[in-house]
Amino acid sequence: MPETQSTTEDSPDSPRGGTKAGRSTLAELPREIWVLISGGFIVAIGMGIVSPALPTFATSFNVGVTAAAFIVSAFALMRLVFAPASGKLVSLFGERPNYVLGIVIVGISSTACAFAQSYWQLLVFRGLGGIGSTMFTVSALALLVRLAPAHLRARASGLWATSFLLGSISGPVLGGLLIGFSLRLPFLIYGVALYIAAFVGWFLLRNSTLADPQRNAAAPDLKVTTALRDPSYRASLLANFSKGWTAQGVRIALIPLFIVEAMRLPDAMTGIALSVFAAGNAAVLLPAGRLADSRGRKPMLVSGLAIAAVGSAAIGFSESVPWLLGASLLGGIGMGLFTPAQSAAVADIVGPKAKGGPVLATFQMSADVGTILGPPLAGALAEGLSYGMAFLLTGCVAVVALVMWLFSPETLGRNAPSERSESVESTGTEPAERGAAG
Repeated sequence: MPETQSTTEDSPDSPRGGTKAGRSTLAELPREIWVLISGGFIVAIGMGIVSPALPTFATSFNVGVTAAAFIVSAFALMRLVFAPASGKLVSLFGERPNYVLGIVIVGISSTACAFAQSYWQLLVFRGLGGIGSTMFTVSALALLVRLAPAHLRARASGLWATSFLLGSISGPVLGGLLIGFSLRLPFLIYGVALYIAAFVGWFLLRNSTLADPQRNAAAPDLKVTTALRDPSYRASLLANFSKGWTAQGVRIALIPLFIVEAMRLPDAMTGIALSVFAAGNAAVLLPAGRLADSRGRKPMLVSGLAIAAVGSAAIGFSESVPWLLGASLLGGIGMGLFTPAQSAAVADIVGPKAKGGPVLATFQMSADVGTILGPPLAGALAEGLSYGMAFLLTGCVAVVALVMWLFSPETLGRNAPSERSESVESTGTEPAERGAAG
């Protein structure tokens, strides 16, 4: 893990990030970000192991597709409910303790799921894990925003997302094999992986001064109401909603059922399809991050959402394994193209010097809302009409986010949020609305 110089200096305010962005390297990233990347990789392996087992385990309690899909939504529902409190906890106690405690809570939840004796026990145990999940995610995102240099924000976000995807590539395949032995075994392994990730995070961050809570009490608060005036923030919320609906909701809840029930393929194919999606995602995350840092966030968001929409819709009309895997790959590529740019856009809006915990928590909540609504709504369509209509709806959600971003301004090279807030208060309009290029 590289020992690197820590900096949070903004790059020059140019549309392409200035000359500094052109010669920047990942060696400039603080050590603490590499810790987050390592922890994310460990968490993702366990998450990937559970993915193919979760809906099948739920249906083993004699429930339908919609009820099985709601297991995924319950996790996101608890994330959503606890997200505002999580943002406040980060502001009060700092990112580090919330990061470690959050992972431990999810580990306990996963271990409990392995011993669930009914659908309702599984629902409760899985839902409680959402509390820890939002603590972990908001804390990690806050550290990324605070510690990543402005000209490397998209690449830092891309690396963090890549760590999850690399774990997700191998996780579902292993999970598909493990469910052949027991549907409970993946949850036990996931719990162990989370305990390891919590220890790694605590051990490597325990003496960090950069990861200490911010001591500048005079740091400006960026309120959610102020951020919502920004069309780019609103577009980011909708894009994250689409990501939650697709990648964290429908992909986990419905694809395994679609493969087994509609296509009549073996359980192991579920893990392969999920891994192909993850592989396509991981393959483009780093180059997408570089392009977002040099060419802008908006082009990557627009192109990624378009490709993700096509790939998501195409999955539901799969009649063969090559079609299924091709559509999964396309959907993964699209998701990978816009994910780094999306996180970097929100980081641009918050900036490194403002207290943006609630703004970041709201951003995370938008994905949770998508994860909550996606599985039951798409599941109801699958039961009432067809899987094709369910996945077509999923693609349409991405199209709505795409249209909103088409009419939103670029965020790369913006002023600090405190300066924007002062400008809004003095003029009544956002800087972006007074001439920023779209």
